[in-house]
Amino acid sequence: MAKVKVKTHSGAKKRFKITGNGKVKYQHTNKRHRLTQKDTKRKRIARNAGVADHANAPTIKKLVPYM
Repeated sequence: MAKVKVKTHSGAKKRFKITGNGKVKYQHTNKRHRLTQKDTKRKRIARNAGVADHANAPTIKKLVPYM
């Protein structure tokens, strides 16, 4: 019997990327608007990509199966 394809979660595929080592990468929040009143340190930290916790990574990988 043929293997059933799994649908990719549209929201998750826009937010997460899987690295070569299998880690889940994402961008921090709070970098879109009203940047003048936010602290420089807060904006600087949000600039870098984050890595999802090992407890949440398997769930995200199920939402994005073909990446």
